[in-house]
Amino acid sequence: MQTYKIRSQYNNLINLKVTPGHFATSSSHINYFIDLTTLKARTSEAKAVAKSMSTDYIASTIVDTIICMDGTDVIGAYLADELTNSGIMSMNAHGSIYVIEPDQNSMGQLTFKDNVIPMVNKKHILLLLATATTGHTIEKALECIEYYGGMIEGISAIFTATDEVDGHTINGIFHAKDIENYKSYPSHDCPLCNGNIRLNGIVSSTGFTMI
Repeated sequence: MQTYKIRSQYNNLINLKVTPGHFATSSSHINYFIDLTTLKARTSEAKAVAKSMSTDYIASTIVDTIICMDGTDVIGAYLADELTNSGIMSMNAHGSIYVIEPDQNSMGQLTFKDNVIPMVNKKHILLLLATATTGHTIEKALECIEYYGGMIEGISAIFTATDEVDGHTINGIFHAKDIENYKSYPSHDCPLCNGNIRLNGIVSSTGFTMI
């Protein structure tokens, strides 16, 4: 399999590493593996991603809490700094932004520990993800945030294949149109499977496992 890079138009530090093939996620089959490892873990790249994302919210949004999914907590911390330094309004008494992530139980449900709930309840929430393909993860996160009394003010992802979930716009740095012929299929109706094309691997928020 050959991997290549797609460069962001906003910053030359932000590169999407993509590998064509046949891959399974928890909710779909896709024809590209998108490797976001260094964008999430390398500080220079994570900071560049955060700076790019912050432009969608500066001077127009109240943000009290950033909820990080898919291991995006490093980006989340930099994003909180970018928003705070830009003068964005926070209703928190201390004037700074919380950066948290939910727990996931054995049934796949998202929850928050009792000591974290005050950082969600009646707070203005920015939801941060690595990718948004089917919107399934976002739907679960929105349900969780609503249950705990949070108010969604924005959703950002490094890569998104969908523009909207449950009436909320998804702000992405990269979109499906940036990857030639990118496709996401329901796992029960995948033309690659129907064509007897074997899976190359399983993709999760933490990476790729070859089969």
